[in-house]
Amino acid sequence: MSFSDASSPNAQPVQTPVLRPTLSFLVAHPAHFIALGAGAGLSRLAPGTAGTLWAWVAFLVLDPFLSTQGWGVLIGLATLAGWWACTVTARHMGVADSGHIVWDEAVAFWLVLWLVMPAGFMGQLVAFALFRLFDAVKVGPMAWADQTFKGFGPRGGFGILLDDFAAAFCTLLVIALWRY
Repeated sequence: MSFSDASSPNAQPVQTPVLRPTLSFLVAHPAHFIALGAGAGLSRLAPGTAGTLWAWVAFLVLDPFLSTQGWGVLIGLATLAGWWACTVTARHMGVADSGHIVWDEAVAFWLVLWLVMPAGFMGQLVAFALFRLFDAVKVGPMAWADQTFKGFGPRGGFGILLDDFAAAFCTLLVIALWRY
């Protein structure tokens, strides 16, 4: 498997797009492992939902070990690592924003859970459903982010993350209005 040099600003994506990544693609580069959510993005059905479910489970596993500040640092670092990983993986796949890249869902949903906790199961389920709705429908701020930041390179990698952060914002806004 050969990849273009993702660090070069003029690098072009691979010639043949990778429409359905495989296990060998997942482990071929550290960026792939991150961007594909440690394998959640390999799901044949609704990889974005699989990535969000993975994020939910990961949050529940990590939460007892992280303070509020620890979550803030983790989300910040995961965003930066994700920007790099999504940029590299999109270029290697030859697809500007593949649905199999799920790190964006993971980090954005961690942000939602971080800000709504401590919520019970039903509160978390509502947050999950709202986030998936906003991420899938892509209206308003999600559509703007999705359309404005398409492409390969750092701008495209940022765009992969941005529309999910917009979905997180909309989710949190609805929850805040609902609680008000």
